Amino acid sequence: MFAYGTNSLILAIFFSALEFSDHQIGLFMTLTLLGDVFLGTLLTLVADRVGRRRVLLAGSSLMVLSGVAFAVFENFWILLAAAVVGVVSITGGDFGPFRSIEESILSQLTTPTTRSDVLAWYVTTSTLGSSLGSEASGRILHYLEESKGWTSVDAYHALFWVYSVMGIVNALLVLLLTSDCEMEVRKEEAYARLPQNEDEETRTVEAATAHVDHHNNHDHHRNRNRHHGRRSWASRSTSWITSRLAQISPQTRSVMYKLWFLLSIDSIADGMVPYSLTNYYMDVKFQPAKSTLGDVQSAAYMLGAISAVFAGPLARKIGLVNTMVFTHAPSSAAVLFFPLPPPTAFWAVVLLLMVRAGLNMMDQAPRTALIAAVVRPDERTAVMGITSTLRTLASMAGPSITGLLAAGDRFWVAFVVAGACRLAYDFGLWAVFVDVRLHQHEEVKADGIHHRSGGRRRQGDEEEVLEMARLSPRLSSEEDGEEGGEASPRPSAAFSSSSAAAADDSSDGSDDDDDDDDNDDDVVELDSPATISVPRSTTAGSLQVPRSDSVRSRSPHRVRAPDV
Repeated sequence: MFAYGTNSLILAIFFSALEFSDHQIGLFMTLTLLGDVFLGTLLTLVADRVGRRRVLLAGSSLMVLSGVAFAVFENFWILLAAAVVGVVSITGGDFGPFRSIEESILSQLTTPTTRSDVLAWYVTTSTLGSSLGSEASGRILHYLEESKGWTSVDAYHALFWVYSVMGIVNALLVLLLTSDCEMEVRKEEAYARLPQNEDEETRTVEAATAHVDHHNNHDHHRNRNRHHGRRSWASRSTSWITSRLAQISPQTRSVMYKLWFLLSIDSIADGMVPYSLTNYYMDVKFQPAKSTLGDVQSAAYMLGAISAVFAGPLARKIGLVNTMVFTHAPSSAAVLFFPLPPPTAFWAVVLLLMVRAGLNMMDQAPRTALIAAVVRPDERTAVMGITSTLRTLASMAGPSITGLLAAGDRFWVAFVVAGACRLAYDFGLWAVFVDVRLHQHEEVKADGIHHRSGGRRRQGDEEEVLEMARLSPRLSSEEDGEEGGEASPRPSAAFSSSSAAAADDSSDGSDDDDDDDDNDDDVVELDSPATISVPRSTTAGSLQVPRSDSVRSRSPHRVRAPDV
């Protein structure tokens, strides 16, 4: 992200210094964004098969090659090819293959209870990296032009050498990753793929035979289809992408279709009023000094990075969906009210910008954690890649809409429409996903609760998870007291199932009646919950008897008063 921050600040200025037309600059950015989307989608779809570390290493190599091309060449078409095929960010954000794969790796290496915190720090460090990159870019340019007497174009070329060096550093860091980052297939899933009976084995053999026959006929059809080379390549590419999308289970698609639709609405709104156009609107309406505008924008970015740290703890407290909605809705309202301050109230629009930027980043980590919680682990990389692609494609329409409105002297309408769309996304997200069940496709250990059976349990929806988190300290302390032989402060009575069974075998019906009469005198009056300890093989915890004025056992083996 540091490297992305260095080139995003000077990319358009660099092309302007090379005397490219505004039309060429716009075409370059559009095609570069499309190239990033296409490349990112393809690499994320194959990352789990080829290897996540290999894909990240390939992305780092493309990053180095792109930086070298921009540092050496000045031809528009060469630079365009380097940007489309390579990895270049025009916004300072990561729209390439890195983010989706990194989020998938982090989701795999974390548990549901810690995932939000880790992803929040991931967003925070990424934002700080972009901020530091932009700051370093400006200072390097100032030093080279003022102290060294370099021309602007030469200074820009030098920054792209820095970009290439950052690509090499990124590749070295990828080499340090372990095999834990790769997608692992659980044993039960691998076993399920094996033939389980003779019929399945027969079908497997028949499928293999058909594959061999198809391979033998391949040479026969090769020459006949050769003249359709270009068309066949496009058809095969489309079929290949479709097959990869088909690997996502229907259950996952049914959930993600709803989320993708809502995220597209939010992305269109974000594309209509990005920070670059927001700064332009503030400059035209309020006409502040450029240094003042830069300080305001820098403070807004820093506030967003700091607030992202608190997204994880807040998500654990109120849930992922509630965190996304309750933090994003005030930010959306700030966008809606952005045109209201008059030209003399610059402080008011600055306050709205701080509310927007300060809360806008807090939904990113919970959003990624939500996607990781509702999809299967082996589908996360592909789903997150498709999500990033759809968001980018949807946001591409935003600047064009704002441009049309600004040309008609209706720039303010863009903020009203964007704010309304963002609020629609917030309310729709809460209505559709507030009761969604999380972690249905992954087995997790209960935090703070030791399961004596040694097994693993499947988590339910967010309310169940939060309730278990609140109860776990009390349950843990009770179990520790029982296992350590400590006396409970509450009155308790224990019985042994084996002793009870022996008593049943050694007594007849009349003895039972006499025992019942005798036991009536020994019933204990309890004013607090009684803890009945049972064998480990029966249950993993202890049974809690509700509080009552008089507790009587309905079974033949009633609770006796402890011997004093």
